[in-house]
Amino acid sequence: MSEDKLCQRELAIVLPSLNPDRKFTGVVQGLLEAGFREIVIVDDGSDGEHKQYFRQAERHPQCHILVHQVNLGKGAALKDAFAYVLSELPDIKGVITIDGDGQHLLPDIIACGEKMLELKDKVVLGCRDFNKPGVPPRSVAGNKTTSRLFRICYGIKLSDTQTGLRAIPREFLERFTRIEGERFEYETNMLLQMKRMGIGFAEQPIETVYDPEDYGSHYNALKDSWRIFKIMFKFLVSSFGSLLVDMGLFYLVMKLFARGLGPYAELVATVIARACSSFMNFNANNSVVFHNGGSYRRSLLKYYCLCIPQMLVSAGLVTLINGLLGNTAPFIATLIKLVVDTVLFFISYTIQREWVFAEKK
Repeated sequence: MSEDKLCQRELAIVLPSLNPDRKFTGVVQGLLEAGFREIVIVDDGSDGEHKQYFRQAERHPQCHILVHQVNLGKGAALKDAFAYVLSELPDIKGVITIDGDGQHLLPDIIACGEKMLELKDKVVLGCRDFNKPGVPPRSVAGNKTTSRLFRICYGIKLSDTQTGLRAIPREFLERFTRIEGERFEYETNMLLQMKRMGIGFAEQPIETVYDPEDYGSHYNALKDSWRIFKIMFKFLVSSFGSLLVDMGLFYLVMKLFARGLGPYAELVATVIARACSSFMNFNANNSVVFHNGGSYRRSLLKYYCLCIPQMLVSAGLVTLINGLLGNTAPFIATLIKLVVDTVLFFISYTIQREWVFAEKK
C-alpha cells in the first residue's frame, strides 16, 4: 500500500495486547509496510517471556508503547490509548482499534479507516459474517444472542456485537475515555453509550478469521458475560423494585379507600402509587442504570413529562377493563394493572433510553 493514502497518514492504529506471540510481530510489520505512521500499542501487563515482541515494535519510530505493569483489561488499555492520542498526537483525525492476533486483515483495517474518513461523523464497525462455514459454534451462538438482545433492549441493529475492529473519529475519543468498563465489557458499553450519545455507526463487512490462541481466549465466559449484561439487569431490578412499591401502594389504597372514592378509586390509587414509585425509579435510573451526566432537573422534568401521561393511560385502561369485567375485587384490579403496566414498561423504557437520559450533543 502507498504511504500517500489518507487513512495511513491521518489515522492512528490502537493495538492492545496481552502476552502476544509471533502473529503480533506480523501484524505490526504489515501496518508499517502499509504506511501507517502512528501505531499506539498497549502492553496490558504481559509477562517477561512476551516482552520481546514489544521491544521489537519499539525499535520503529512509528510505534508508541504504553505499558501496564499489571493486567488492567482491554477496556483500560483502549481508554489509555485514546487519552494518549488526544494528548500526544494532535494531528491525528481518529483511530482504528485492532487486535494483535491477525484476526483483522490489513485490507479490512484500511477499508474501515477510509470509510470513517469518508463519513466523518460516524464510528465504523468491521463486521464479520457469522453465517459462513467454519465459524466456531460458540461464537455464532454468542453473537446471535447478543445481537437479538441489542435489538430488543436497546433498539440497536448490529450484525457483529463483538467486533474489535472499529474506526473512531477523534471528536468522540474524549467521551469514550469516560465510558464505564475496564475489561471486555467496555467494548459492549461503548456501543450502548454511542446510542445514548447520539453517535451514529456504520458497518463495514470484513473477513471472518478465527484462531484459538487469540486475545479473546482470555475471555472469562461467566464473569465477563455478567459485566456485559449487567446494565440490562440493573434496569430490570430498578423497574421491578419500583413495580413492587407501585403494586403494593395501589393494592393498599384500593383495599382501604375504594368504596369511599367510588368511580375515582383506580385513578387516586394509581396517582398515589405512581408518585412514590416513580421518584424512586427516576433516581435509580438516573444514577445507577444510565449514569446520566446531564442536568438532574432537566432529566427529572423529561421523566415526569413521560411518567404523568403514562400514569393516566394506566389508570384509564385499568378503569376501563375493570368496568368491562364488572370487577370490584382489589386483587383482580391489581393483576389487571400488572398486565397493563408490563406493556407500558417496554414503551417507557424505550422513551427513557432515547430521550429522558439521552446524552446527545
